[in-house]
Amino acid sequence: MNASELLANTLSPDAHTRDDATQKLESAARENFPAYVLMLASELVNESSLAHVRNAAGLALKNALSAREIARQTDYANRWLALDEGTRNKVKQDALMALASPAPKVGTVAAQVVSAIAAVELPQGQWMDVISILLGFVSEQSNTSLRVATLQAIGFTCEALQNKPEILSMRSNEILTAVIHGARKEESSQEVQLAAIQALLNSLEFVRDNFEREGERNYIMQVVCEATQNPSVPVQVGAFECLVKIMSLYYDKMNYYMERALFGLTVMGMKHSEPEIALQAIEFWSTVCELETELAWEASEANEYGEVPENESKFFAKIAMPEIVPVLLDLLTHQDEDADEDEWDVSKAAATCLGLLAQAVQDTIVAAVIPFIEANIRASDWHMREAAVMTFGSILDGPDPNVLTPLVNQALPILIDMMADSNIHVKDTVAWTLGRICDLLISTIQPDVHLHPLISALVTGLQDNPRIAANCCWALMNLADQLGYVEGDDQETFNQPSVLSPYYEGVVQALLRLTETTTSEGQHRTAAYEAITSFITHSTLDTIPVVQNTAVTILMRMEQLLGMQNQIVGADDRNNWNDLMSNFCAVITSVIRKLNDGIQPLADRIMTLLLQLINAAGKTSTLLEDAFLVVGALSAALEQGFAPYIPAFLPHLYPALKAHEDTQLCTVAVGIIGDISRALGDQTAQYSSAFMNVLLENLQSDILNRNVKISILSCFGDIAMAIGPAFEPYLAATMGVLRQAGAVQPNPLDIDLVEYVSLLREGILEAYTGIVAGFKNTPKVDLLLPHVPSMLELVQRCLADSERTESTIKLAVGLVGDLADAFPNGQIKQFLLAEWIANELRMKSRVSPETKKTVRWAREMVKRATA
Repeated sequence: MNASELLANTLSPDAHTRDDATQKLESAARENFPAYVLMLASELVNESSLAHVRNAAGLALKNALSAREIARQTDYANRWLALDEGTRNKVKQDALMALASPAPKVGTVAAQVVSAIAAVELPQGQWMDVISILLGFVSEQSNTSLRVATLQAIGFTCEALQNKPEILSMRSNEILTAVIHGARKEESSQEVQLAAIQALLNSLEFVRDNFEREGERNYIMQVVCEATQNPSVPVQVGAFECLVKIMSLYYDKMNYYMERALFGLTVMGMKHSEPEIALQAIEFWSTVCELETELAWEASEANEYGEVPENESKFFAKIAMPEIVPVLLDLLTHQDEDADEDEWDVSKAAATCLGLLAQAVQDTIVAAVIPFIEANIRASDWHMREAAVMTFGSILDGPDPNVLTPLVNQALPILIDMMADSNIHVKDTVAWTLGRICDLLISTIQPDVHLHPLISALVTGLQDNPRIAANCCWALMNLADQLGYVEGDDQETFNQPSVLSPYYEGVVQALLRLTETTTSEGQHRTAAYEAITSFITHSTLDTIPVVQNTAVTILMRMEQLLGMQNQIVGADDRNNWNDLMSNFCAVITSVIRKLNDGIQPLADRIMTLLLQLINAAGKTSTLLEDAFLVVGALSAALEQGFAPYIPAFLPHLYPALKAHEDTQLCTVAVGIIGDISRALGDQTAQYSSAFMNVLLENLQSDILNRNVKISILSCFGDIAMAIGPAFEPYLAATMGVLRQAGAVQPNPLDIDLVEYVSLLREGILEAYTGIVAGFKNTPKVDLLLPHVPSMLELVQRCLADSERTESTIKLAVGLVGDLADAFPNGQIKQFLLAEWIANELRMKSRVSPETKKTVRWAREMVKRATA
């Protein structure tokens, strides 16, 4: 079969033909990559070949160069860079020539290939003339297809290099000139205008310097504003998208343009009959509101500490509110009765924008919307009723609760009655609004007045359609979270019935019934299980029987489900089975945490089911994670009583620890070692050798995600704290690893690395803390002496960091205190008398009372150890 047929078959409607062709192409790529890319490139540029075959060639070429996963992308980049220069140049040349193809789709695919190559080569300092070549093509006035495809290539390249702005910022002037030239209203081709506007959207990150210069900024804004009035709808949409991004990137420069143009353009845009245009104009105001809410928060933070905020709000939302609220309220009434629940439309966008506006302008929103709510909440047209309820629900987060309380008190009885409305859209929004009230304004719900009718209405709503039922589950969950007992409250509170106690049995039974119905699917069923989990978590002593009965019900369901796994047919059944098991695990975890050692009578049954589940899960890592989290909770509850289960469980834990490519599963598995160590205490010693070997091995892995390695370091601390001096055989290796990791210094310009090193240091401090605690007050404490200088060196480095977090401060100072406490008789006096320690322990910076307590304790310990 020749290349053309093979490529054509990758687009075949027949799955077997398609898969066969794809596999053959993949094996061609593996067997001879240079020949493979040359074949694809020559097919892409071949004007006598069919357009759909050329498209398939271009997409295969792009997919051989770029991937979403970082590891695969690195592999692909290295594979490309390893090709000889002749091969690479031929592919580049073909891709550039294909930009001029009269077939528009081919030009677009060629643009994707060019940008994929540029994204690999430019960061390596190669193909540095690609931007010049593309800019030359853009000025080919006679060839419209070439100009469109070239502008697309520029846009795609900017998008691909979004996280590396320094690479293109050197060329930002030329890129901007070419793009703006194509976007001008004088440009005769709308295809060119569209490609140019989309390229501008992708290049906005790189043109910061141009935005600093008033003349250039004015011209860019003029071209974009004019493009919002273009006769072509896609160009208008692109122009509004640019305005959204410009506002988010260059808010502080927008005052002048808001007054003169943006305000009017976006309000008119929101009223546009084309939904795509209206959606972008609404998004513009949503962005303004989000930015100004953030700025208000920064200002209050700065004010609290007597500082001047870095950026000041221009209060665009407050000024525009009288104009935009009526438009948003009108758009709320444009609901599409037949729209899919996940479909984004103008009424949903308007509701989101109204919610963000309420956060930005706070109390002033209330008077602006109350007349609309009062006029329409009892309207005969369901569109008006639903819009009124949606408005009320949307403004609950932002204004002062004291301003909202009288309104909620007035509205609650009406809303509870409206749960029986004849229209399902209205009921759905009412259930959501009641959920918001339970979440945000629980103080407005008077238990003796509102609780009975509210819970009755929500439980009745559980029998309604799945969306309404899911919102009722969410409202019930919020009620439990806000009104129930909170772990950590005093014992007396736990012993007293809560205001929800009388309803516990009925609500949990209703939720369990809902999860059994055939109509309850996926996320709606999960919402019910989440609500059950909340009721369990917040139960008080008098409702513990409900918790116990729920546990027995769920374990029976687990047994039934495990018995049914042979009947699973197809992916849908498997996903359904997995979701149900995840829900069961979440409920059982909350039961174990609530009953603590009271779970003992059910422990054998739970562990048996978990081991069956782990076997059944195979390689489904999310299920394994859920099962492991139940095991972790059970070990914490049973403590040394968990010991009998360990021999059966460990053979399942080791494969998860070795699944280096699965970050989440590996992290959970490392956490389980910590849980087991804490539970078993010194009994962990018999397993410590196996644990330490696998953890040290994992640290050597090149594939394992670096964040898992942080968890491993703090796990060393858990093991050392559990087994104390028995940690001696691993001490030298562990301290060597920790010292090496602590020496990593990030490049201050690499934000991701700075954040990672900060978390890494916290993990190391946790490890040191556990190791010191394990050896403290034992005859072997002196084994730590040679390691004191490197521990304190890390503490000094952490505390000297201007970006240090509060948790780092607490851990670092706590470690100083632990070391002083471990050597109270002056053995490390010369280290503890260092001036930097005295300065840090006189800490003047703003920290929480909890951290202050740690600082005071450390100061006492150091004073004692240096006396």
